[in-house]
Amino acid sequence: MSPVDRASLEARLKAEGLEVSACSNLPGERFGEHVNDFDRVVVAVEGSITFGLSGYGVGYMLTPGERLDLPANLPHDTVVGPKGVTYLEAHLPAGTFGTKAKGRGYRW
Repeated sequence: MSPVDRASLEARLKAEGLEVSACSNLPGERFGEHVNDFDRVVVAVEGSITFGLSGYGVGYMLTPGERLDLPANLPHDTVVGPKGVTYLEAHLPAGTFGTKAKGRGYRW
């Protein structure tokens, strides 16, 4: 997969009116099942991360350029890929996305 332009991804999120921050995690890091009290947008920039959505019985693996809109109070866990991950994220008030996650399993 070709590299993504972080500045372009950030600009697209900001154009949606989102306040964006960058985060990263080490290879293989795991975060057990939990919920957030806010809606969350995640866009992978480098590496990969998998969100296990236990309520749906599926997982979304994000690779560079892919996006997941994760609603508040949806149980999920995460596993960071073998090269670690850097991603952009934004938090929105709970309920902004309704109750369903919107995985965009394509280059966003």
